[in-house]
Amino acid sequence: MSTPDCLVPECHEPSDPLAPVTLCVWHLAVSADWAASTEGVTDVLPSPCRLCGSRLGVRWPSGWLCAVCEWRHGETVDDELPPPRVDVVYYLRFEDRIKIGTTASPRQRLSAIWHDELLALEPGDRSLERRRHALFAEERFGRTEWFRRSPALDAHVTGLAAGVDDPWALYARWTSAAIARSG
Repeated sequence: MSTPDCLVPECHEPSDPLAPVTLCVWHLAVSADWAASTEGVTDVLPSPCRLCGSRLGVRWPSGWLCAVCEWRHGETVDDELPPPRVDVVYYLRFEDRIKIGTTASPRQRLSAIWHDELLALEPGDRSLERRRHALFAEERFGRTEWFRRSPALDAHVTGLAAGVDDPWALYARWTSAAIARSG
């Protein structure tokens, strides 16, 4: 059984039998280069993103962009600019209780609260915190931000933490995305 010729009218080379379209190897390479220049190619960055630490990037003819925060690979981070405000709702465990709070400075805030473990973070401000407090109101200790563990609360926290090895890396990505959005 013979391989059909390349679909390009002037080309009479045999097509690659494994290719998804009937093109010769040379025309496939030209097509791949063209697609990479218009769509970018997702690949591993040459080194971690200096802003968010991600290793995933998109290679363009003009250079690399971080696939997470879109920071141009190789650009320096201006440490003189104030960091953007990124509000988070945090979930802390202390013994058999969980605290649901919010802050724009999670490292500073969490260092001031006695806890055993940071369970999860989610992007959100006081309005989200209030919704979470209302959602788990039956487990709440008085008018505090501390809650009894329950199947519903545990399931919510587990869902937030699913696939997240390090909540601080997630927070760094949210921060870097905010920097990228700001220009």
